[in-house]
Amino acid sequence: MKQSERKNNSTSLRGKEGFESFYQNLYGDRWLKLKTAFDQPNMSVEYKIPGAEKSYFLDAASVFAASCLPLEGAENILDLCAAPGGKTVVLASRMEEGAKLTANERSFERKKRLYTVVQECIPPQINERIEVVCSDGATWCTKKTECFDRILLDAPCSSERHVIADSKYLNQWSLSRIKTVTTEQWALLSSAFRLLVPGGILLYSTCALCLQENDGIIERLFKKFPDSFSLLEPSPDTSIIGRFGSFAFPAFEKTQYGYMILPDTQNGAGPIYFSIVRKA
Repeated sequence: MKQSERKNNSTSLRGKEGFESFYQNLYGDRWLKLKTAFDQPNMSVEYKIPGAEKSYFLDAASVFAASCLPLEGAENILDLCAAPGGKTVVLASRMEEGAKLTANERSFERKKRLYTVVQECIPPQINERIEVVCSDGATWCTKKTECFDRILLDAPCSSERHVIADSKYLNQWSLSRIKTVTTEQWALLSSAFRLLVPGGILLYSTCALCLQENDGIIERLFKKFPDSFSLLEPSPDTSIIGRFGSFAFPAFEKTQYGYMILPDTQNGAGPIYFSIVRKA
């Protein structure tokens, strides 16, 4: 993926024109292709666990990212920002018998939606090992540390696909919004890293396009915890294909610290950024 490394710090970048200028500078000629891809329907796939009451429909890129968190041998799994629940469903379908999954969401209303998804889209013999909770994941590390083998952090992000689709949000866009979001993302990631047991694995993901929310956050982790973790290459769980739905995995592109799936080359799947971290 060709991206400009120039950083535009101008506070005048705001609204539709500022949004266009920022992402044009970031993606160059590819920006038009990405916007055209956003105009097309999102490539959702049906994910159905045998024995569940309902299927769950989610982006093929989200299925791929959730399939890249290794679960072999994991006993305690955490989905730190779990609503609306698609990646929780994927994790639940893959976790080993006897493993437990905690699905957390800080918003009470979104937590209710998450609970419904767990009840309807995950069969009873699995959802009885899932705990749905409502709290701020950024504060968890103040109460406990090194207690989860695997963590999925699908962090709140700018979600440019949705910004473009809504004139209200597009007109309200500014660089300060990115700064606010990255502050929140860093608080969540640093908390999640402290919650991870030594040798444990964390998958950080967003549906953002900007570097600050993706590689920029992982770079901060390197600076904060030097020599405390390593990055893993994706090894998706291909066993889920056919078992839980008729779908194909999209292809990914390498970034400095992670990987991206972008809709202009993957039939509308994405955008998804993810990075896989193993704690030393």
